[in-house]
Amino acid sequence: MADNWTDEENDAIVADYFAMLADDVVGRPYNKADHNRRLQALSGRPRTSIEFKHRNISAVLQGMGEAWMPGYKPAFNYQATLEHAVLRWLERHPGWLAPAAQAGAPSTSTTPSPARGAILSIKPPPTQSNAPPPRELDRIAAVARKHDVAGRDARNRALGRAGEERVLAHEHAALLSAGRTDLANGIRWVSHLDGDGAGYDIRSFEPDGRDRLIEVKTTNGWERTPFHVTRNELAVADERRDAWLLLRLWNFAREPQAFELRPPLEAHVSLVATSFQASFS
Repeated sequence: MADNWTDEENDAIVADYFAMLADDVVGRPYNKADHNRRLQALSGRPRTSIEFKHRNISAVLQGMGEAWMPGYKPAFNYQATLEHAVLRWLERHPGWLAPAAQAGAPSTSTTPSPARGAILSIKPPPTQSNAPPPRELDRIAAVARKHDVAGRDARNRALGRAGEERVLAHEHAALLSAGRTDLANGIRWVSHLDGDGAGYDIRSFEPDGRDRLIEVKTTNGWERTPFHVTRNELAVADERRDAWLLLRLWNFAREPQAFELRPPLEAHVSLVATSFQASFS
């Protein structure tokens, strides 16, 4: 049998992968070996070939800033047609992770739900961790640019608002844990109450009373998934360097992880202009 997979084979294995991933995200049991055997019977391909194609799908999803199966480590030497198969599946199932994210979906209240009030573990950003960047980082970044992953997440208002509410709950719980009920009661969901023009989403406090002006960026992708920053956010970050911070939430649909970036952002990320305002002189 030829090495190249047909569109029909790609569609079948992509659908099988997402079936496992849907179970994994919500904690339902599933059996990888059973899935593999069914695909063997359908395609006639060996177990190892199917396992490697599952790893290829993980690589596509990692590049696209989507959740992927942790048991299938991304492998990036895949056919371009596999990206098309993943896109076809996602187009047929828009917002497929929305039910899983509802546990963190925003309500109309500005008071965080106690059930979601656990303190997040804020880890170092990837630029400050001991782990080296993946060898395929350039390839991953190219896939992200091709599919405008940063723009997609920025346009996903439900995801953004759910992330902001999760951070509200974290800030509230952290201040209560520090014995600062007075400050916890003063947290303000600025983007929800006042609109998006402030340059940050949440005004919270350090335990000593200093401001924490938090811009929240949320993705279902991995820690290095790109994100958009507005000119206004950068301006406020520069003006309020002592208080402003970007809190990045990633892996949000499965188990939210977080890190903070403090100004100047250029110390952590490359800022690339993606559009320009055209004015008549």
